[in-house]
Amino acid sequence: MILTLATLAFAAIFFVWGKLRADLVALIALSVLALGGVLTTGEALSGFSNSIVIMMIGLFVVGGAIFNTGLAKMLSARLLRLAGNSPSRLFLLVMGGTALIGAFVSNTGTVALMLPIVVSMTAVSGASASRLLMPLAFASSMGGMMTLIGTPPNLVIAEVWEASGGEPLTFFTYLPGGLICVAVGTLLLIPLSKWFLNKKNRDEGDGRRKGLSELVEEYKLQADLYRLAVPDGSPVCGKSIAELDLRRRFGLDVLEVRRGDTKKHLLRTIRQHVAGPATIIRGGDMLYVRGERVNIDAFAAENGVELDARSENSFEFYDIGIAEIVLMPHSPIANETIAELGFRKRFGVNVIAIRRKNRYISANLADEIVHGGDVLLVQGSWSSIAGLTSETQSWVVLGQPLAEASKVTLDYKAPVAAVIMAAMVVMLVLDLVPAVITVIVAALLTVLCGCFRNVDDAYRKINWESVVLIAAMMPMSFALEKTGVSRAVSDSLVGTLGSLGPLPLLAGIYFTTSLMTLFISNTATAVLLAPIALESAVSLGVSPLPFLFAVTFGASLCFASPFSTPPNALVMPAGQYTFADYIKVGLPMQVIMGIVMIFVLPWLFPF
Repeated sequence: MILTLATLAFAAIFFVWGKLRADLVALIALSVLALGGVLTTGEALSGFSNSIVIMMIGLFVVGGAIFNTGLAKMLSARLLRLAGNSPSRLFLLVMGGTALIGAFVSNTGTVALMLPIVVSMTAVSGASASRLLMPLAFASSMGGMMTLIGTPPNLVIAEVWEASGGEPLTFFTYLPGGLICVAVGTLLLIPLSKWFLNKKNRDEGDGRRKGLSELVEEYKLQADLYRLAVPDGSPVCGKSIAELDLRRRFGLDVLEVRRGDTKKHLLRTIRQHVAGPATIIRGGDMLYVRGERVNIDAFAAENGVELDARSENSFEFYDIGIAEIVLMPHSPIANETIAELGFRKRFGVNVIAIRRKNRYISANLADEIVHGGDVLLVQGSWSSIAGLTSETQSWVVLGQPLAEASKVTLDYKAPVAAVIMAAMVVMLVLDLVPAVITVIVAALLTVLCGCFRNVDDAYRKINWESVVLIAAMMPMSFALEKTGVSRAVSDSLVGTLGSLGPLPLLAGIYFTTSLMTLFISNTATAVLLAPIALESAVSLGVSPLPFLFAVTFGASLCFASPFSTPPNALVMPAGQYTFADYIKVGLPMQVIMGIVMIFVLPWLFPF
C-alpha cells in the first residue's frame, strides 16, 4: 500500500510540475508498480489492450480524415456563419452542439468528431483554439449525463439499481440532471476559459517557411497557367508530350496531366502526373499548360482541345507539389543550363521558375544558366521532391516536402469522409456491435477509400503521447484495489459520514468518486463505488437512487486532470495545454458542479 501511495503521489507531483512529459511520468509510475511487485506483467500492460485506448487510436485516424479531406473546414464554415462575428455565440454553439452529440455518442467519439471541426474553425476565424477545446472536452462529458447510453458509468449504476430490485431506468431518466450540468458548466466555463485559456494560437512550424499558396503567389504561377480539356478523338490522344513538341511550336510548357478530375461520383479519384517527355495523352485528361494566351488559343484550335472555364486558381497539390531549392555558393552544378542539368530525367522533377535576387525567371528556362545562390522552384511528385534532400552538396531544399504534402487537403474525398463519419455515428448510437469495432472499421475505411495520401499519413494523425498517457495510467486501478487503498477509503467514508445523515454521506460519496476518478477510469470507479453507495443508503434506510446518481455524476464530471477521461487527453496536444491548465479551469469546475449536484440530486431523486 505504501509503494502504491508513494507512486501515486510521485505521479501527481510531476504531472503538476510539468517539466517532464506526462506520458513519461505515467510510464515511470507504471514501471515502479510492476518492478515493485504490485502489478503483474499482464496487469501492467492491460491498458495498452484496453478497448478505450484502441478506440482512441481509431478516433484519431477518423478525426484526421475529417480534417484531411476538408470536411472539417466545410462544417466549420457553416458553424461560423451561424456564430457570425460573436465569440460568445461561437462558444455557446460549440458547447451546445457538443453536449447534444455527447448525449447519444460516447464522449470520446464526440470529441474526436468535433475536434477537427473546431480546430479548423479557429484557424479560419482567428479565435483561440485553447479557449474552445478544453470546454469542448468538458461539454462532451456533461452531455453524456443526459441519456442512459451517454457514458459507461450511467449503465453501471442502472445495472446495480435494477439488480437491487428497483424499476429499470429509462433512456431519459438522466435528462433533468444532465441539462442542469450543461447549463451550470457552460456558465462556469464562460469566465474560466476567458481568464485561463485565452492563449494565442501558436504556429507549430518554422514561421520563415513559405506555404504552397505563398509560393504560387510569389512566382505568379497562375498568371499564365491554363487548363485544357482533351476530348476523346482529339488529335493529341495517344501522343506523348515529346511528340507534341509544344515548346518549339507554340512556346508552351505542359506542367501537369490530371486524370479523374471530371468524374463526379462519390468514390472518384484524382491522379496527377508530372508531364515528362514520355507522358501519353489520353481522352478525358486535363492538361495544365503555361504560356501566352494567344499561343494557348492557337494550340487549342489546331488540336481540338478545349480551354476550361476554371482555368484560374487551378493549382492543386494532391500528388504533385512544388518546392524551392537553393543552390550552394560553390555548387558543382553552377554555370550549367537547366537543360544540361536534366532534373526531369535524374530526379523526376521540372524546374518551372528561377529566383535570382529580386528577379523571377519563368520563360525559356531550358537555356538559362544557373548560378550559386539561385533559388529554383521545382515541381514533381512529393516523393521525388523529398528525394532532392539527399543532394546536400549541390543545393538545400527549403522546408519539409513530405510534411507539406500531409497538409494538402484532399477535398474531393470530403463526401467519402462524410459518409464514413455519419455511418460511424449511426452505428455508435444503435450499439449493434461493440463501439471499438465500429471505430476500427471506420478508421480502416478512411484509409482504404483514399482519405489519406498513404498509410503513413494516417499514422501521423495519431497523438501517441495521449494514447500512452491513458494506457499507462489505467492499471493504477488494479494497484489501488489490490493494495486495499480503494476499500480503505470507502470504508472510512461510510464509517465517518454515515452517522451524520443522508446529505453528508451523499456529499462524501460524490467527492470520493470524483477524487478517485482523477487516478483511475470513471468506469472502474463507478463499478467500485456503486455497490458501496447502495449498501450505505440501505443501512440508513433511505432510497439508494440519489447515491447511485452521485456515483455516476462524480465519476463522469471529472475535469481537473488530463487523464481522468479520454476526452481530456484528446484535446491536450491540440489545445497546447499543461497539467496546470486543467487544475486552474477543471478543479473549480469539478468542485462547484459537485456542490450543485449534491443539492440537485436529492431534489430530483428524493431520499
